[in-house]
Amino acid sequence: MFRKILIANRGEIAVRIVRACRDIGVRAVAVYSDADRASLHVQLADEAYPLGPSPSRESYLVIEKIIGVARYAGCDAIHPGYGFLAENPALARACADAGVTFIGPSPKAMEQLGSKTAARHLARDVGVATVPGTLDPIERSEDLRKAAQSVGFPLVLKAVAGGGGKGMRLVEREAELDASWRDASSEARNAFGDERLYLEKYLLRPRHIEIQVLGDQHGHIIHLGERECSVQRRHQKVIEESPSPIMTPELRHAMGEAALKLARAGLYTNAGTVEFLVDSERNFYFLEMNTRLQVEHPVTEMVTSLDLVKLQIRIAEGEPLPLAQKDVALRGHAIECRIYAEDPDNNFLPSPGKILERRVPSGPGIRLDDGVYTGWTVPNEYDPMLGKLISLGNDREEAIARLRRALDEYYACGIKTNVSLFRRILTTQDFQTGAIYTSWLDDFLRNEKQTGHEESTPPRGEGGASQAVEDAAIFAAALWSLSQNGASGKMAGNISAALDSRWKLEGRREQLDREPER
Repeated sequence: MFRKILIANRGEIAVRIVRACRDIGVRAVAVYSDADRASLHVQLADEAYPLGPSPSRESYLVIEKIIGVARYAGCDAIHPGYGFLAENPALARACADAGVTFIGPSPKAMEQLGSKTAARHLARDVGVATVPGTLDPIERSEDLRKAAQSVGFPLVLKAVAGGGGKGMRLVEREAELDASWRDASSEARNAFGDERLYLEKYLLRPRHIEIQVLGDQHGHIIHLGERECSVQRRHQKVIEESPSPIMTPELRHAMGEAALKLARAGLYTNAGTVEFLVDSERNFYFLEMNTRLQVEHPVTEMVTSLDLVKLQIRIAEGEPLPLAQKDVALRGHAIECRIYAEDPDNNFLPSPGKILERRVPSGPGIRLDDGVYTGWTVPNEYDPMLGKLISLGNDREEAIARLRRALDEYYACGIKTNVSLFRRILTTQDFQTGAIYTSWLDDFLRNEKQTGHEESTPPRGEGGASQAVEDAAIFAAALWSLSQNGASGKMAGNISAALDSRWKLEGRREQLDREPER
């Protein structure tokens, strides 16, 4: 058993790993940049060490600093979480050189399957269909233009080392090619330290469905069913669910077998996800493999009752998988929303700042994985995701109903969040019937902008109450205050008249929104 695990990450995933370590009696060691000194993962860990300046390229992306802390703290293993160095084989090699276990696949498996272009080569070799496009990174501008003309527009530029929508650009016409190439390669370099790109044909209205795989060091590998990830904004997943609304036992078996075929060919161990695009005829095409834990892993945990992080740790320790493929069963339906500190009504502008007040949802079938607290300041230097809100129901209808209830209970004051967007999405007929595709949300937002969602959606406060309920609450609070202070009938009459003034009503609401006294 490991004694200490260093978590080479931040935010909600670092908190998630700390909790898994606690469950199995392993000490958790956190690292943090200057911006994260007061973060929740730092407070919850058994030990915490600074990495330096806030920019990730000077802290979380510096392998030498991560390994240095692991050695100094006496850690047996390093868990990379997701993002940052999670899919960088250089970290896995540095761990091996330092005598520290990397909780993830081998460097060779990461190079074969984590590299988008190498994985496409492997898929072709083992007979798994891929999206049309280039199999190798494109190095020169003349090769780019030639490949684009061969594949045809629209197409998608993708980072070889990418993930999470970083380093991706949709190119609809040749005139956009050069600018998209510069933007995507620059974003890829900043996010992953690797600016190489390749391109794929853009499929019309496909669904994004992925298969979770687990492999141990004894040659056993299984899949844990699928996750539907088609609700995306600019290629970034926003809502995930399991099982997929379009899934059949036959399709699940075929996609599961294709995922296992790829993972076996790459000698894959630990947790990973094989991603596919599925067309309207239920034909599926290999997209890429994420050689790490996924952001959306909780929906799989909810429907399988398995703890993927603890399984990752036990696999890294050399333990065999505790179940076979025949033992995997999906029960119920789970849906996850990624909650971000951003303003969906202002072009999704990030909303860093201090969380003045916060209320979190609870109740049957609700789980919240986050890394924030009241009084914490959301930094401007990193991805603005606060956490993930997950619901579990006996079926999809109940999961949607529970998630809507939880979103109405969620409250954060001092920053903007995208919670109001999820409330609108979950009420649409398309989402309720499962008629979604990878560009559905972009189409939905474009239509909202043209028609104005305010006309069809009652205005809602951050806590979920309608405007009428908020007004009534303010009236009641004012009247209660008067009665408690023995106000005269004349004063009460004056206040009642004043409450009819919209200008004063807004002034009182502004006062209520200020930071509460401590």
